[in-house]
Parts: sequence; structure tokens; C-alpha cells
Amino acid sequence: MERKDIQNLAGQLRDRIQRVIVGKSDTVELMLTAMIARGHILLEDVPGTGKTVMAKSMARSLGCRFSRIQFTPDLLPSDVTGMSVFNAQTSQFEFRPGPVFTNILLADEINRATPRTQSALLECMEERQVTSDGVTRALEEPFLVIATQNPVETQGTFPLPEAQLDRFLMKLTPGYPTTEEAMAILDRFIQNDPLEELTPCAEASDIAEAQRLFSGAHVSEPVRRYMVDLVEKTRVLPQVQTGVSPRGLLALMRACQALALIRGRDYVTPDDVKFLAVPVLAHRVIVSGLYGRSAKCEELIREALDGITAPVETGERT
Repeated sequence: MERKDIQNLAGQLRDRIQRVIVGKSDTVELMLTAMIARGHILLEDVPGTGKTVMAKSMARSLGCRFSRIQFTPDLLPSDVTGMSVFNAQTSQFEFRPGPVFTNILLADEINRATPRTQSALLECMEERQVTSDGVTRALEEPFLVIATQNPVETQGTFPLPEAQLDRFLMKLTPGYPTTEEAMAILDRFIQNDPLEELTPCAEASDIAEAQRLFSGAHVSEPVRRYMVDLVEKTRVLPQVQTGVSPRGLLALMRACQALALIRGRDYVTPDDVKFLAVPVLAHRVIVSGLYGRSAKCEELIREALDGITAPVETGERT
């Protein structure tokens, strides 16, 4: 695979996913961008807006292993990562891998689990490995966590701590469909479920190869400076307690590189930065007294964008 083939791969996946998902083209493109950039995705919206269906559609479009965990208050860390079980026949403990040993992991309603269980994903998401009983086991490549949560149901939930949120490359909100999209949903699902008929159009090896190549997209010095200025601006806004960290800056650059290749370019433009700034950076900003207020965090990122000057991109490498 060459870098130019990533656009074709993403196009095939987009078309396959949108056989099930009506509209939401930007959300689908962002999910594909996160996947190629080796990032994880947090889908947050009110119940019934298609978060789980969107995750399942992506998984079924790929010839990858898929696991789903329904997070509940009684879920234990070992239910996620696996545990050692004593084998009476061999008189030895044997490790039984948990559902995290997969390619695509759907962590449904992640904020319903306790912080202890939520933290079981930290090592998996960052280092792509699981350490149990002093033994470290690598996860398969590609490895993608798609987590969902409902912002309106607060009883019996445990908000994700900032360290956990920072592990997600993007936080996306699909939103309600338009009137035309709602009619199309009824037409599409009136007789059967198109999700059941979805077949893979790419293999795990294709995604792994795309993940290896995406960093080849060129990021000029003015665009890199633009990213740095944006991140530094988030740290000096009056209402912000903690701005975007260096990890967030790196996440923004990698996402821009992946998006550029998906859109058929081998270089990043300022428009890529503007398009990705909110989904990549908003959930990394901490506002005093307003934890979980996604709309306010998004507003502050847009304010930061308005407060800096974008470079004039010619398309030439500099």
C-alpha cells in the first residue's frame, strides 16, 4: 500500500458504513481519521442517536476481531483485561484473555463502570498492552477503542477522569438527524436491518499498513507553528483552569496527517487544523466548575481559533 491508497481505503469504508448510517458524513470521516491515526474515539450523545450502531458499522466494515463490553457498576478490571485461572489438570495458573484482546473494542456506556474498572483501559489504550500477574502481553494491531456515554444520565455513573479523557484522540457528538435524514432512516430500516447485511471491505492488515504510512504526510513549519499557537492559546483563556497538554498537541498533528491523506493530499493545511481542533482538543480543556460541559469547552476552542492568525497555505512544502 502507498500513501495515495489510503484515500481509496477510507472511501470504501465510508461508503460501507453509510449503508447503515444516514448522514453524519463528518462524524464518519472523523472516526476513520482517528482509526488511521491510531487513536481512540469517545462518542457522547443522548440515548438513541446511533452511537452503538455507528461503532458496530465500522467494526463490521473491517475484517477485524470485534468485542463489546457493556460497562456496569459491578464490572471488574479482570472482566476487561482477563485473569489467571487455576488448571487442576496441569496444576498451573493459565491466563484467560479478556475482551480487550481484540482489534476493535466497543466500550458501551463506559461511564457506568467504577473508576477502578475504567482505569483498566489506561494501559491498553496508551501502551497497547496488558500487564497481569507481572507478565506484560501485547495487544493485536490494529487496536481501537470506541467508547460511548450518555451525558444526560448522571445517576449511577462515574465521570471519566481527565487522565482517561486524554487517552481518547477524539470526542464526537453525532447529534439528532435532520427531518430528511429521519425520513431516510425510516425508509432504510422499514423492512430489515442493513447492519446485519454489512460485509467487510478491508482487512486488519490494510488498516495496520495505513497506520504505518499516515505519518508520512508533510506538516510545514508555519502549520506546526499554528498548532502550537492554538494549544498555547487554550492555556491563557480566562475561564480555562488547565489547557491542552503536549499529548494533545501531538494528537492534533497526527490527526491532521491522517485527515490529509484521507482527503487525497500528502501535506497538512490550516483548514485541517480548524476542522479537527474541536473534536481533538475540546475534551482536553478543563474549565473551572464546569466539568462535563462539552458545549462550553467547544466554544472555548473556537474562541482560541479566532484569537490566532492562520498561516497562508500555498500547498508547497516549506
